[in-house]
Amino acid sequence: MSIVVHATHEAIQKMGGIGAVLEGLLTTQSYNAAVERTFLVGPLFPGADLGALDTILYRASDGIKDTPHADALSGIEQTYHVELVYGQRRFEDKNKKVAILTDVILVNVSSSNEDLTSRFKWELYEHFHLESSRYENEWEFEEYVRLAEPVYYALRTLIGRQTETPVFMISHEFMGMPLALKVLIERQNDESAQNIRTVFYAHEVATIRPIVEGHPGHDVRFYNVLKQAKVQEQSVGDVFDDPFWYFKHALIDKAHLCDAIFAVGDLVVDELRFLAKPFESFPINLVYNGIPAFKVSLQEKLKSKSRLQKYAATLLDYRPDYVFTHVTRLVKSKGLWRDLQVLTHLDSLFASNDKTAVLFILSTEIATGRPYETVHEMEQEYGWPVYHKIGYPDLVGAEVELNNGVSAFNLRSKAIKVVFVNQFGWSQEACGKRMPVEMEFMDIRKGSDAEFGQSIYEPFGIAQVEPLSFGAICVVSNVCGCCGFIHRATDGKEVPNVVIADYTELQIPPKTLEDVIHIGLAERNAIELENSRDIAAKLLGRLPRKPRDVEDMLREGYDIASHMSWEVVVENYFLPGLKQAL
Repeated sequence: MSIVVHATHEAIQKMGGIGAVLEGLLTTQSYNAAVERTFLVGPLFPGADLGALDTILYRASDGIKDTPHADALSGIEQTYHVELVYGQRRFEDKNKKVAILTDVILVNVSSSNEDLTSRFKWELYEHFHLESSRYENEWEFEEYVRLAEPVYYALRTLIGRQTETPVFMISHEFMGMPLALKVLIERQNDESAQNIRTVFYAHEVATIRPIVEGHPGHDVRFYNVLKQAKVQEQSVGDVFDDPFWYFKHALIDKAHLCDAIFAVGDLVVDELRFLAKPFESFPINLVYNGIPAFKVSLQEKLKSKSRLQKYAATLLDYRPDYVFTHVTRLVKSKGLWRDLQVLTHLDSLFASNDKTAVLFILSTEIATGRPYETVHEMEQEYGWPVYHKIGYPDLVGAEVELNNGVSAFNLRSKAIKVVFVNQFGWSQEACGKRMPVEMEFMDIRKGSDAEFGQSIYEPFGIAQVEPLSFGAICVVSNVCGCCGFIHRATDGKEVPNVVIADYTELQIPPKTLEDVIHIGLAERNAIELENSRDIAAKLLGRLPRKPRDVEDMLREGYDIASHMSWEVVVENYFLPGLKQAL
């Protein structure tokens, strides 16, 4: 048995991918059989909703001191001039009959002791040459540096300094790296800290994301540069600008000092090795993300699809033969323009085959969702979500550019239309009266014939393959980390449930690094135009024609998803990775 500490900004609520990973890991039988106690540690954000905690055991400002460690925690607060909240949070999966109560430590560091923070920063420089002074204007950097020492001593207090149980301190991304470095410093001087092992959990490579997203060549350029740089034994700093301008790079650059590194995808491993020489020989552990596996009957599948078809008919005045979906965050890395490129080719194929389809894009920049009254007004006034207007309460930020592309496609398409639903949620309450009253979020997963996800940077991509067990065809790009897990789950066989779009294969193999470093918009456009045509043809060939085909897709999809479950991830990847850290 062991104790596991997860350092993350999602300690009390799921806000993104790391929160989904925590839910997946912590609600498996395998995790709970191997881990006797779990801690979630992170910042106490202003206005944080502590209602997510099952119990609050210590919060001095509210007079709550329901723990025998109250005096020790109070001493840490007074020493470091911070506010501590200690409580417990429940994770539960009723389908698997798993429930776990985790310990949670939150720290408000907004008024922390400057002298002790400065001393710790000096130790970080002395031991690891981390120049904190370069990043003091970056609050995210400053916050997690200030967090490290009070969290470390709170953990030692709550766990007990003399425990012989192995303790694994997991830094989810850059957030926990100052805490991990604190552990490494203490291990040099404190015998009782020897059983604490540090793990860096790479959900992405923060250095690489802006390089891919910030250049018009995107993945076409970067991953070809990566191949050539590997041949020439060059690191990211040799090929691109000095990465130490970025505070996240400065922290993850030290990850090779940890006892283990977890990476969520095969390309994440390659990207980590590209960071610096010490990573090249480090035994990085693949720890894929898991995906849900649900057994769904043909009747359930068709019932959900019928609801989506009914909604499309209300909006567009035709009942589509096929329903496509893309449920995603509205960020550049998701490559949403590629959906429209594939559909442009597919539209002419559908028109000649007398078939119709609709693509529902569910994405928004307003994560809290627009009020129902506002949505109803837009629906009544100008036919939202088929038609949109620029400006809140409708299109904001990147929604404008996406809608421009959708509108242009819809003007010229014959057999396929795209409906951009820029709203959080998928129900009549969230999306207006024209949506069927019986509609619920799972319908957009269960009823989909194909889910798009042709990202330019995607360390794993849980959302892209979530509909697998619902019989959907998942159209993903080859840079998605889920492709490696799919390859293992299917023993490398090509399956009809997955279409992998390769936008990084160049028609003329490059001879030098110089050949690929200058790849730009023109080259990427040419490759996307050519490859999207092939993807459209593949998708047309794999779409089910009759109910028996749908049953086959459901059976095959469930089988693949079962081999990619969180139980598989924990048993075959996560727990062996922890053992390696010992």
